[in-house]
Amino acid sequence: METNNQSFPSVDQLEKELDKLQYKKRFGRVMRSTVFYLVVVAALSVLVAVLMLPMLQILGSSMSDTLNDGEIVVALHRNLKQGDIVAFYYNNTILIKRVIATEGQWVNLDEDGTVYVDGEPLKEDYITEKAFGETNIELPYQVPDARYFVMGDHRAISIDSRNTAVGCVSDEMIIGRIFFRVWPLSGFGRVQ
Repeated sequence: METNNQSFPSVDQLEKELDKLQYKKRFGRVMRSTVFYLVVVAALSVLVAVLMLPMLQILGSSMSDTLNDGEIVVALHRNLKQGDIVAFYYNNTILIKRVIATEGQWVNLDEDGTVYVDGEPLKEDYITEKAFGETNIELPYQVPDARYFVMGDHRAISIDSRNTAVGCVSDEMIIGRIFFRVWPLSGFGRVQ
């Protein structure tokens, strides 16, 4: 007579094995849900950063000494007013300039580069040197409806609304108002 030498697991061993399987199943669910939430949070962060608070790197010197080449700034889209620094699309590039006048206002320049808006000289503490620059528009110039007249702070080299190559900026071209510098850390803070 043959005997069967197989031993069956005890109830304790079966319970331990069942606990291991249930733990693996719970762990898998927790990991999947954690990864799902991380992906959702990352996607929302990217959407907010791109649509509401885009970060831009300054390239060039048309806004120096206010903003310098290589600095990183944050923009926020909201209603613009005279004196705001704005980023806007122009020929598949992004330009950054300062709003000098809004729709309906009259802009004029004299030979030394003093800017007049509606006949009053503009107080421009943010520029270090006045310049007439590359101006080919007929002055005085009235800003068209739904447009902004913009100029760079480094007037001698900036190509801006004084030139028909750029002209006035429409609202749909605007990315946002530059309001905060994040890099370099030595310049961290509000931009004015």
